[in-house]
This record gives sequence, structure tokens and C-alpha cells, in this order.
Amino acid sequence: MFPFVIVLLAGLLLAGIISLMFSSERVAKGVVEEFYSHESDGDFADSWKLLHPFMKERFSKSAYVQDRTHVFIGHFGAETFTYTIDDGEKLEGWKMEKGRSPFETAYKYHVSQHYKGKYGKFSFQQDVYVTQNEEGEWQILWDYNQ
Repeated sequence: MFPFVIVLLAGLLLAGIISLMFSSERVAKGVVEEFYSHESDGDFADSWKLLHPFMKERFSKSAYVQDRTHVFIGHFGAETFTYTIDDGEKLEGWKMEKGRSPFETAYKYHVSQHYKGKYGKFSFQQDVYVTQNEEGEWQILWDYNQ
């Protein structure tokens, strides 16, 4: 009986660890990390791939890459940046913009981007949202509510 209890407890502990590793919030934050890793490297084509289809309706891939390159590298003279991501907040029924259906679940992360460029040091702050697309993949959205 004693070995059975040890095996059962070890199994429950392992299941708990695996559950934490693959929790929705952890996966969502990983997408934000990946997105900003690409952005800070100037790899805007790969960051675009992580945008939710609603975002891709707003920006074609080529327009997104051109805009990000033009603004951040061209105007600000920043070739790379560092970033911090605050802890996430789970939201239910969040909408990206008026007229859209709400998402069942989304995670909100406050991201700060820190640049050094031709105009000195500066930072941008933005709330970033992550929710699942129709295929169940977690993807990035921004808030367009007035």
C-alpha cells in the first residue's frame, strides 16, 4: 500500500507541474515574449505571423513590415530595443474594438519597450492582448476601443 501512495503522490505532483507549464496564461505570455523578441531583432515578418487574424485585417504583412521598419528604425534610429512584460491579467468578454464579438478569454499584458536612438533614450508602453484564434492558437491583439 505504501509504494502505491508514493507513486500516486508523485504522479499528482508531476501532473501539477505539467499543468503549470502548459497553463493558458503561461502559453499566452510566451507568445508575447516571442512577439517582442522578433520585434526587438527587427524581424517584423515573424512578429506579424503572431498577430491574430483580426489584426492581419488591419495590416498586410508587407505594410506591417514596412511601417515598423520605417517608424522604429527609420524615424527613431533605433536598431533594437529591450522590453519588459508585466504579469498578465485574465479577461473574460474582452473586445478588440466596437462592433466585434467579445472573446471568451483573453490575457492582457502591459509591455514597455525601451529604445536608444538618434533622439536619445525613450520608451513606449502598450497593453497587449492575447487570445486564441479559431484553430486554438494564441495570438496578439491590440486595443482599438475609443
